[in-house]
Amino acid sequence: MKSNLITKMTLCGLLLNGFLASAQKNNLQVDALKSITKIEPTMYGVFFEDINFAADGGLYAEMIKNRSFEFETPMMGWNEPNSDRHKLNLQSGIANIIQYSQKGTNHNYCRVTINDASGYEMINEGFRGMGIKKDLKYNLSLKASKVSGDISKIKIQFIDKNKKVLGETSIVPTSKDWTNYTAQLTVTATEAKAQIRITFEGTGVIDLDAISLFPEDTWKGRKNGMRADLVQLLYDLKPGFLRFPGGCIVEGKTLALRYQWKKSIGNVEDRETMINRWNTEFAHKLAPDYFQSFGLGFFEYFQLAEDIGASPLPILSCGMACQFNTGELVPMDQIDPYVQDALDLIEFANGDQTTAWGKVRSDMGHPKPFNLKHIGVGNEQWGPDYIERFKVFQKAIKAKYPNIIIVSGTGPYPDGDYFDYGMAELKKLNAEIVDEHYYKDPAWFRKNVTRYDNYDRKGPKIFAGEYAAQSVAIASPDNKNNWECAFSEAAFMTGMERNAEVVHLTSYAPLLAHVEGWQWTPDMIWFNNLQSYGTPNYYVQKLFSNNKGTDLINITKDGKAVTGQNDLFASAVKDLNSKEVILKIVNAAATTQNVSIDVKGAKLDSKGTAITLKGDGINDENSFEAPTKISPKESEFKVNGGKIQYDFPAYSVTVLKIKMK
Repeated sequence: MKSNLITKMTLCGLLLNGFLASAQKNNLQVDALKSITKIEPTMYGVFFEDINFAADGGLYAEMIKNRSFEFETPMMGWNEPNSDRHKLNLQSGIANIIQYSQKGTNHNYCRVTINDASGYEMINEGFRGMGIKKDLKYNLSLKASKVSGDISKIKIQFIDKNKKVLGETSIVPTSKDWTNYTAQLTVTATEAKAQIRITFEGTGVIDLDAISLFPEDTWKGRKNGMRADLVQLLYDLKPGFLRFPGGCIVEGKTLALRYQWKKSIGNVEDRETMINRWNTEFAHKLAPDYFQSFGLGFFEYFQLAEDIGASPLPILSCGMACQFNTGELVPMDQIDPYVQDALDLIEFANGDQTTAWGKVRSDMGHPKPFNLKHIGVGNEQWGPDYIERFKVFQKAIKAKYPNIIIVSGTGPYPDGDYFDYGMAELKKLNAEIVDEHYYKDPAWFRKNVTRYDNYDRKGPKIFAGEYAAQSVAIASPDNKNNWECAFSEAAFMTGMERNAEVVHLTSYAPLLAHVEGWQWTPDMIWFNNLQSYGTPNYYVQKLFSNNKGTDLINITKDGKAVTGQNDLFASAVKDLNSKEVILKIVNAAATTQNVSIDVKGAKLDSKGTAITLKGDGINDENSFEAPTKISPKESEFKVNGGKIQYDFPAYSVTVLKIKMK
């Protein structure tokens, strides 16, 4: 009996000691008085790449696929269901592509011969269909030339899969000369997979080109503009920068297929269509109909950055094709045009109207400069060939524009020979900002929270330009935007924020993905033809970006940074504008953790706001059916003389905000 009593007392003592020890472990201290460094306005931004149908068929709201018949297969996207090309004497009509020029950018038009108007129709399938909404208006434009006959009307209709008409309009062609025509359709029913049908009244021959269709409801109501719901998701992030246009499309599979910004400006119909480098890159998701119309070009990217309050960050080719493809190099004695492209882009963005490229920008509708501060040289290049070319760009840009900050890169990996060589060489060149990329498993992100703790404070600043936790493996089609990936990224972000002295820009990648047109997973925002939603990763980005603060302050446990002790990760800032202390806490444990936080150096209100992000399990995801399943929830908490006692849920990301008196 006595032995049992001793055993029970000993066990109770051990449990009590364990409880006390556990409570002791979760005491955190915050020094709100001392500012360690300023948080850069560019700390959290967005990286846009035209992958996953992110531009045509996505952000760029054009609904007609192959509007100018310029795809490699010129009738791709267009069908003639009633045209029998094998019985020419019996057909109701036929469309033939006329190549009128091999020069310039717009080479083709479509010649339609109508033999029996009651039987001939052309149908455009759109980008995996066309998403249309009841009662909304859609603006059509096309160019036409009456060649012969008595074609009196062109009828344009939205139809569903059963060919039911969901809205229609018409135009009356009047001239043998090429003439621009416009009309508007009002939709009678919502449909995710609509198509456009074109029919004719009368018979004869008519030429068509630049057949275009946009919703009237674009971002800011701009004619031929951006898809409003997708831009709204970007705007809500309050991004510090917009990096564009990629990504590997900057490089191209070959130099001839690289992104050339000068071909992406000017009149939209004069921009040269080009096959997208992601069209057949991955056998798991071939997209031979993936092209770039460049309707979303460099002018529109700059304008988009301005619209969402972000600083523009364009990336240009350095004369190296993608090293995962051909790795084609421009010879060093032929690199001048590539360098000139960079100098001309800076003039396009910042030059006044008396400069050649500043005038081009002004004539496009933006007289004021875009206030470009950063430019990237190369996307994901590595090795001596990159360093040799970077030197030439660096010298030329700094000679003409000494205040422009140049972004360089260390290649596709966060470690290894390529990375070590690139970083060492770029340090020798006094590179200003180095772009690092990491696509790793969730555990890597939690284990590498201290990555930047020992980076040279006097060395290059860091741009974490592409990162995302991969639930399966890099480039796997089975990757998921699950909660474990998202909170692991949040843990890593606390490490980047703690090192804001070194880390100046960060962005998740890729940004957008069409649910039927993707090539790469995971992605931050998913969309179909009618809907879009932010993933848990999106909401992590939003929490950090919307609460980045102005000054980094210390949050510690026993004098050390909170980098995973007891599966807790933390960073802290204060915002001198809103007069708040803002704490970001990630609990990566499977159980709720009670934490005591002692804030010194500031008088705080007696209550604060908690914003919590969590899933029911680590494999939880958002979806079109439950788009906000994992999304921020707000609540109040008490503050007692600078002391906070708070229960952080299992697998959670929490932002605590307290007003300073």
